[in-house]
Amino acid sequence: MDESLPIGAASASALDYALQPALATRREAGLWRSPKTIEAYRGSDVLIDGRWITAFASNDYLGFAQDRDSGAALSAAALSWGSGSAAAHLISGHSKAHQQLEEELAAFLGYPRALLFSTGYMANLAVHTALLGKNDRAIQDRLNHASLIDAAQLSGATLLRYQHADPQSLERQLQRSVSAAVRTLVSTDGVFSMDGDIAPLPALADECRCGAAWLMVDEAHALGVIGPQGRGSVAHFELGVERVPIVMGTLGKALGSFGAFIAGSDALIETLIQNARSYIYTTATPPALAETTRVNLKRAAGEEGEQRRAQLQDNIAQFRHGAEQLGLQLMPSTTAIQPVVVGDAKAASARSEKLLDGGFWVPAIRPPTVPEGSARLRVSLSALHTEEQIERLLQSFSDLR
Repeated sequence: MDESLPIGAASASALDYALQPALATRREAGLWRSPKTIEAYRGSDVLIDGRWITAFASNDYLGFAQDRDSGAALSAAALSWGSGSAAAHLISGHSKAHQQLEEELAAFLGYPRALLFSTGYMANLAVHTALLGKNDRAIQDRLNHASLIDAAQLSGATLLRYQHADPQSLERQLQRSVSAAVRTLVSTDGVFSMDGDIAPLPALADECRCGAAWLMVDEAHALGVIGPQGRGSVAHFELGVERVPIVMGTLGKALGSFGAFIAGSDALIETLIQNARSYIYTTATPPALAETTRVNLKRAAGEEGEQRRAQLQDNIAQFRHGAEQLGLQLMPSTTAIQPVVVGDAKAASARSEKLLDGGFWVPAIRPPTVPEGSARLRVSLSALHTEEQIERLLQSFSDLR
């Protein structure tokens, strides 16, 4: 060992030596990731490196996240509640604001109860680890969000996958290794985050009922956006707790706040409170955020929400019509998520950079987030986007060709 090196330098050098080849390979394959630093928001525009860019990259589908009403609600709530909860829910972190939000979310969805979590990842982890063990099965759509896949793997259950949005494929998986002693949890995105299509929930629910399985729907990209009053894909198909006993929703997308929840029966929620480690052992979200979410939930469920959803649908129709005229390869999505398929990861990254140079932030989505050969530009539309902005984006896509 070189005694002239500072203490710890040798181990740090060895670590870097081990990590650098994989990093170089990732960069060479066009799979490099790095965050962009936003300096300010202005509607659907963001300030990056001193330049205003129109963002088609956000999950703020109704435009609540940075608007004045949300900011005013958060500021007022922070004056009352302060900046944090200071403890886990089961210690001293569960405020009246949290309790009221849980009750209002349950009522909004028409479910008996709801339970708040700090993130959607933690909520999905809670359900799988609290309900399943090594003798059980988790069956999932092949295109489910990564948090659902990780949750199933961490539960210790056997993970099976069915073909995307295919009830017959689910039926075949339900028939595998059937045992009366085995619990089976089937989970699916309601709206798929990288494809934008809606899961065929009625048919999936029928298969789960025949296969003695529980169905869980992740409403992260559906809540606030589709269904009556924006109540999500379960409500869109007029289903409820009897056919979909477990619903997960996030608060940081269309509702413009932060956090997540699980909705279900009294027995389900009590099981999560008693057994879900990602609920028990983490600090609760700030009460001020819960109060802000309560305000935005009312807005989403009311006339303002209806107007914003109508504007969003107009924006979706405008983009799809223009993209089809240009011959862009779209996916069968009727939602705010409108992927433009490129195929090659390097090409997707290069086109994303060219769009950024032209004033538009449209992220490239590459493996492993999507399957090999299906890299894409993920256009995320918001009620805040104007007709002019969408037309200029379409012109930039035309220029790319």
